[in-house]
Amino acid sequence: MTKKKQFMELYGPVHGSFERFCKARSYGVCDFNDLMHDTLVIAFEQFGTLKNKEVFLSFLFGIANKVHANFRRKHKTLSFSEVKGVENTQDTTFSIEKNFRHDELYEALHQLPEAYRNCVILYEIAGFSIKETAAIQECSTDAIKQRLSRGRKMLAEALSEKSTKTITS
Repeated sequence: MTKKKQFMELYGPVHGSFERFCKARSYGVCDFNDLMHDTLVIAFEQFGTLKNKEVFLSFLFGIANKVHANFRRKHKTLSFSEVKGVENTQDTTFSIEKNFRHDELYEALHQLPEAYRNCVILYEIAGFSIKETAAIQECSTDAIKQRLSRGRKMLAEALSEKSTKTITS
């Protein structure tokens, strides 16, 4: 079996989860398509180094996080209005109100510390279980539960501050 065929067999089932992760992770920094593309190119090049095929998605997430960090170091952060493609993260219907809510959510997510942000993205947006999120982040399930709890609280505070500012303006 060729390298390309093996890669595609592993990638096919995880494409949706990987795409949601990239959309949430890249918001406000870069276009998610660029993040996905660059990650997949690197992952394909390094595919031979992957010893355990069961951790393929974690392999992709690790590369995506490194690509994202490199992009942030090399480029200025985009304004949220410049980012394309994030308005359709889960729902194919479009409305101004939904787009506004996504912008608020992703702006608030962007304010979280990286460990909390990644945890919330993996669990809440990409749909991984606590156990899967713990494996991806290489920590205990108790640590994930704590990060989720704290991350949600920080997210709620950031979103409520945004609403309060909007109401008073």
